[in-house]
Amino acid sequence: MLQGHQSWKFENRPVIKATATVVGPDEAMGPLVDDFDIVHGDLSLKQDSWEKAEKMLMEEAAKLAIENAGITKEDVQFYVGGDLMNQIISNGFAARTLSIPYIGIFGACSTSMEGLAISSMIVNSGSAKYAMAGTCSHNCTAEKQFRYPTEYGSQKPPTAQYTVTGAGAAVVSRHGKGPVVTGATIGRVVDMGIKDPFNMGAAMAPAAVDTITAHFRDFQREPGYYDLIVTGDLAKVGYDIASELLEKHKIPMHQTTYKDCGMMIYDYDKQSVQVQAGGSGCGCSATVTYGHIMKKLRKGELKRVLVVATGALHSPLSFQQGESIPCIAHAVAIESGEE
Repeated sequence: MLQGHQSWKFENRPVIKATATVVGPDEAMGPLVDDFDIVHGDLSLKQDSWEKAEKMLMEEAAKLAIENAGITKEDVQFYVGGDLMNQIISNGFAARTLSIPYIGIFGACSTSMEGLAISSMIVNSGSAKYAMAGTCSHNCTAEKQFRYPTEYGSQKPPTAQYTVTGAGAAVVSRHGKGPVVTGATIGRVVDMGIKDPFNMGAAMAPAAVDTITAHFRDFQREPGYYDLIVTGDLAKVGYDIASELLEKHKIPMHQTTYKDCGMMIYDYDKQSVQVQAGGSGCGCSATVTYGHIMKKLRKGELKRVLVVATGALHSPLSFQQGESIPCIAHAVAIESGEE
């Protein structure tokens, strides 16, 4: 299954049997609103804390993905999930509710594709008939934990990003109809010395480029193999930097369409809140991939897609101690399933 130095080739082509996405009110104002399964009109979800609201987002997405797959939670052997909260509590408590054997992971905003890659590996090897990947984020929980208290209302620079309130889950199966996972590239930690938590796009862009380059090297492909290559949440600033770096490394991205989930999820001119450079958070790539992109794959509008989710592996503690921000990106190749 090992392909090249840091990639996996899934010969048995695990099937993404079903997905589900749940978002908040800000995401409902964006251009992809019709591609989400559940849209909430308020950030609290009628819970008494932001953290409980985030947990509910994850529970709803997971339960709906299982329902969409036409199976029960007892049919799922393993749930692979994580989030941005300390000790990945949103997924830990959601897994408590789901009562499915749980593998907790942390890849920051890259968790969506890290989870999908691991779930696909489990199914591809025959270690499970069904595995589920899931992740979530909430704007208010992330702001409170990583930056300033939500009530503080601090101004943010144009390089800052807006954490997506949303959750996404995918049920991966040995058999069935639907898009298939054909490969994955596990990223390396890349740290260019950036310490500004309000400029995450610049911090994460080199990691995205490193993983994209490794993917093409390991699979001996060029960008034109894919109809779409999408990074996780670099947003405007990181997207421009990544584009420049890819050109510098002579990666012919003109062969394909290159987009970023952080730029796709919001309408910069019509949002009721300022999203600065664009979207971020675990829920960003999860909702865009499991909602918008999966629908295009199922309709045949896309045949081959490479999703490169990016993440910053810092914490409030590491920031307070003056550490720079180490970043990572994981890539998953998804095809429509048609030969």
